[in-house]
Amino acid sequence: MNIIMPQLGETVTEGTITKWYKKAGDSVKADETLFDIETDKVSTEIPSPVAGVIDEILVGEGVTAKVGVTLAVIRQSGDAPMVKPTAVAASAPAVAASVTTHAAPASPPRAGADERLSPVVRRLLTEHNLDKSKITGTGRDGRITREDVTAFIAGAAAKAAPASVASTPAAQPGDTLPLSAVRKRVAANMARSWAAAPHVLQVVEADFYRVEQARREHGDAWKAREGFLLTYMPFVTRAISIALGKFPKLNATFNGDSLTLARRINIGIAVDLNFDGLMVPVLKDVPNKSLPQIAREINDLATRARAGKLRPDDLTEGTYTISNNGSFGTVITAPIINVPQVAIMSTDAVRKKPVVIETPEGDSIAVRPIGVLAQTFDHRALDGAYAAAFLREVKTIIEARVWTQDLQA
Repeated sequence: MNIIMPQLGETVTEGTITKWYKKAGDSVKADETLFDIETDKVSTEIPSPVAGVIDEILVGEGVTAKVGVTLAVIRQSGDAPMVKPTAVAASAPAVAASVTTHAAPASPPRAGADERLSPVVRRLLTEHNLDKSKITGTGRDGRITREDVTAFIAGAAAKAAPASVASTPAAQPGDTLPLSAVRKRVAANMARSWAAAPHVLQVVEADFYRVEQARREHGDAWKAREGFLLTYMPFVTRAISIALGKFPKLNATFNGDSLTLARRINIGIAVDLNFDGLMVPVLKDVPNKSLPQIAREINDLATRARAGKLRPDDLTEGTYTISNNGSFGTVITAPIINVPQVAIMSTDAVRKKPVVIETPEGDSIAVRPIGVLAQTFDHRALDGAYAAAFLREVKTIIEARVWTQDLQA
C-alpha cells in the first residue's frame, strides 16, 4: 500500500516530513504513529492506515512534499515483496518531480540547514526575530525542530524576565511587522472569497432563555465532570445542524454554474490562534451526535488546534462554518464566507435585555438573555428569502427546544 502525503487542510498544498518513527524493514501496526508532518498551519502525527512491513521510505526527514505524493510503501500480509530501490526510483518519476527538497542529501553539512527548516520553524524564527545560528538543532543531521525553537524562546524569556512585570512591548508604533505564514494564508483566503462571492448579511436576535436555563441547571455538574465550561457554542451548533437538514441549499458548495448539496452536515468551528490567524477544524456528521458529544468534540478540536495537535482529517470536508466572536462582547459581526461553502454564521454576544413576552393573557416585559445570530451568504447560490427562513428556523430551535433534556442524552 502506498502511503501518500495527506491533505492537511483544504488550502494546504504541501507538508514537511519532520520525523519518521519507523525505517525500512520495520513492522508497523494499524493506527500506530508512522511519521510527523509540519505545514504553515499545523504540526501533527500521522498514523499508519494499515498493518504491515515498511518496504521503502521514499521521502526522508526534512523534505517538503506536495499533497498526494507517495511517501512510503507498506507491504501488507500476503503481498508480494516489493522490488527494491532501483525499481522504486524508476517506477515513481512523479515523486521526484513533485517533491521540493528542503534538506540536502544524506549527511548534509550544517551550513545547508537553512533550506531544511520546516514551515512552522521558519514562521517561529520570523515572528520572534531569532538568529537560527544561535539555536542548536536536535533533529536529524542537526536540523532545527519546532521544539528546539520553542525551548530557545522559553530559555531566553526566563533569562530576560525582570523582577517587575512591566516590559517594553516588542512592537512599537511605526514598526513594519512581517506577516506570519498563518496570517498570509488567512489573508489570501479572505481576499479570494471577498472577490469571488457577493456577500449578503442577515441578522436575527434569539432568546437564549431555555439555553441559559439548561446551563444554569447543569453547568456546575458539567464543569466538575468534564473539566471545561458548558458554553453557548454546542447549543448553537446543534440548532444549526438541525436547521441545515431542512435547508440543504445552505449546506452546499458553489461551483460556478451549479450548486452541490452536501451528503453530510459537517460544521467548521473557527478557532483563534492567539490573535495570529485562525484555523477551522471540522465537526463531522453533527446531526448524528448528541448535545454532550458536540460539546466535548468542540472543546477537543479547539484545544488541539491551539496546541498544534490537529489531525489531517480534522481540517477537511467542512460544509458550513461558525465564527464565534461573542466572548469578546461583539454586537454584530459580518463574517467572510469560507468558499466554496455558501454561508457562514457569526455568534455574537448574549446580553440581558428587556423584551416583550407575548402570552394568551397579554403582553409583559421581562429581562431575557438575547443573542445575535449574523449569517453571511453567497448571493450567487441562493436568495435572501431562503437564507432568512433558515435563520428563522435556527432562532426557533434555540428558543423552543427543551435543552435540559438534550443534555441528559
